[in-house]
Amino acid sequence: MSTLKGEPPDVDAGGVHAILITPAGARTDRVIVYAHGGGCVTGSSASHRKMAAHLAKATGTRAVVPDFRLAPENPFPAQIEDLVTVHRWLRDQGYAPEATAVAGDSAGGNLSISTVLELRELGEPLPAAIVAFSPWLDLEVAGETMKSNADSDALISPEVSGMMAGLYLGETAATNALANPLYADLTGLPPLYASAGDAETLMDNAQRIVDQARAAGVETTLELQPGQQHVYVFMAGRSKEADETIANAGEWLKARFGR
Repeated sequence: MSTLKGEPPDVDAGGVHAILITPAGARTDRVIVYAHGGGCVTGSSASHRKMAAHLAKATGTRAVVPDFRLAPENPFPAQIEDLVTVHRWLRDQGYAPEATAVAGDSAGGNLSISTVLELRELGEPLPAAIVAFSPWLDLEVAGETMKSNADSDALISPEVSGMMAGLYLGETAATNALANPLYADLTGLPPLYASAGDAETLMDNAQRIVDQARAAGVETTLELQPGQQHVYVFMAGRSKEADETIANAGEWLKARFGR
């Protein structure tokens, strides 16, 4: 297929507004669902369309960036519900699961993993792969690097992480396995690629989810960039390290589409 209903570039993805990104020369039969960061309380398709476009270009495919509902007005699991809706809409548009991947940064990295967990629980087909940039998973704010890297990460502090986690969770416990994939059974998930900067407070979030996924039999790849802070990939096009990670993730995704 070559077009989506409502193209271009704004689309109504089953009632969820989204931006459709189609890089020049990209395949139109494959798509990345990109979940934006922002602690589930801020951010939008507009704020993250550039980064999603860099990943789409590196992969040679399309990307859809949904405007899922935000907390605190819409706490967990509204965001996951909206992303599940987008996947169902893509099925209706003719995109096969093996032609779909999920990706996201920070809270979007969490949501990308959690959405796949929810699809698994619902008995629905799973996408081909998951990419999580600097994933925000430790909603208990208990990780070692949250403390050890507090002085080197200018963006995410224990206080900021705890505040956003509270707004996102509402009345839900920080140990809920769908909200916090570090407590989830990851068996049966598609291949997972995670990256983080070794100077960021959430570095061990990426390490822990990769270790747990690997132990559950999931194919995993972990990239740690020296000296980089939280969501350093946001500097794609202006940073050698960001461009390197985007290129690596794009090549990794190419190899996993259509398996």
